[in-house]
Amino acid sequence: MKRWIWASLLLGASAAWAQLGEVSVSVGRSSLRNASLGTVEGTDERGAPMNIELDATTDVRVGFRFTVNAWTHLGHEFGYAYNHGKLRLQTTPRQEVGMPMHQGFYNFLAYATAEGAKVRPFVAGGGHFSTFYPPGTGVFSGNGVTKFGVNYGGGIKVRVSETLMLRLDVREYAQGKPDIYGQANLKGWLRQMETSMGVAFVF
Repeated sequence: MKRWIWASLLLGASAAWAQLGEVSVSVGRSSLRNASLGTVEGTDERGAPMNIELDATTDVRVGFRFTVNAWTHLGHEFGYAYNHGKLRLQTTPRQEVGMPMHQGFYNFLAYATAEGAKVRPFVAGGGHFSTFYPPGTGVFSGNGVTKFGVNYGGGIKVRVSETLMLRLDVREYAQGKPDIYGQANLKGWLRQMETSMGVAFVF
């Protein structure tokens, strides 16, 4: 008899756990504020020395998230995102070169509705790192510049089937500015806004 009781408890726990995890992919837009990266020395069209102002930009963002809803109204989220970015040189004519930004992040989630609800608004907060790859470098080159920061925001998840969920996320990320060419006196935090939509698989 005891074996049946334990077996029932284990099966029940497995079924409950099976509904607590989510794996999602999201696509959206990333935009930067306070994105001046200082100046570097260069030359103008006549070969005369000049200071060239640098700015960072981003546009398309693709992200992946793994979520564990450990309590009725609380959860943990781990993720990775690729942000298509550019380094803008304020020259005449203006020049742009590729500078993607890769991010890893953790967030603590607090839901307005309980686990199992069809619609789940939530707020999120946590930490992250952003690695910038200046022109001429790549993910495997070891020359990326990494900055750590905090992020916060919220969103909403909508259950459309037993195993499928749609989600909308709005987050702001704040981190130090990357000194990609040894620039000095970089002031303020680089701020990034994410707006994305995605689909999540529930298990």
